[in-house]
Amino acid sequence: MAGVREERRTTGGTTLAVLSPDNPEGAWDEGDTGTLRRRVEELLPSCGAVMVRGLGIADSEAFHRAVTHFGDPLIDSYRGGNTPRLTVSDGVFTSTEYPARLDISLHNELSYAHRWPSRLFFCCLVAPATGGATPVCDGHALLEDLDPAVRARFESGVVYRQHLHGGLGLGKSWQATYETEDRAVVEEFLKDSEAGFEWTREGGLRVTQHRPAIRRNPLTGRDVWFNQADQWHPSNLPDDEAATLLSLIDRVEDLPHWVTYGDGSPIPDEDLDQVRGAARRNRLAEPWHPGDILIVDNMSVQHGREAFTGERRVVVSMT
Repeated sequence: MAGVREERRTTGGTTLAVLSPDNPEGAWDEGDTGTLRRRVEELLPSCGAVMVRGLGIADSEAFHRAVTHFGDPLIDSYRGGNTPRLTVSDGVFTSTEYPARLDISLHNELSYAHRWPSRLFFCCLVAPATGGATPVCDGHALLEDLDPAVRARFESGVVYRQHLHGGLGLGKSWQATYETEDRAVVEEFLKDSEAGFEWTREGGLRVTQHRPAIRRNPLTGRDVWFNQADQWHPSNLPDDEAATLLSLIDRVEDLPHWVTYGDGSPIPDEDLDQVRGAARRNRLAEPWHPGDILIVDNMSVQHGREAFTGERRVVVSMT
């Protein structure tokens, strides 16, 4: 591709390709769009994540136009999603609304769901003063880095368990989670998702979803770690918040979300410590510049968020 500077960042088994225009203006020409898209498609099977700089993206509308150049329809709903986020415009959401002082652990988007996005497009509209990167981690590298005994214990899969209140309580309500007040719509969605569910006498909803912990990535043909067991487990919470949350409930079943092995047995903290250690060894974080777009193949690469200071505005689209 003429006029492009292409660099690679590597940590452990994770590689990020960074593309930027190789010209004094530091911007892409209008005619570069098709060639840029082809280069991204060529890179994703080997890297899983590509950052594009110099597109001049300054607002969510320009971001929306940029993402549509990659061809796939944008997902316009986050129904069933476990994390809080806001809709900015059609197919454009805020990244997860979570306190700036805390990291968001590495994960594959909606890996607990029956269907998940294939591509994620993040865009930095306002860069933070410090921190705030969107780190990535190769799912195959993480899997290969695990102790074989830990990997074997996840062969039964993972059961994600939610306790969604009906309007007042800890965590998200079922109305916010499924974007409706209609129980029939929720039930239809859950049946289509092959999820188990039960309405509670208090007006809440309990949901269980049994999913594989390891999947075959169709883009590469390799097995990848593709689950959010560590993120759904109470050990993922900061110590002070975990103590507060657990003091408010009588049973683990009343947590907003929690997780077990596929056979229903508890997942010990030690196994998830191994997962987090493998993720740290293969984690790569590239600082954001205003206007950057990070394109992630969701099955190949996990993503997260670093704690940050100052204002940070990152939006996301999924296809």
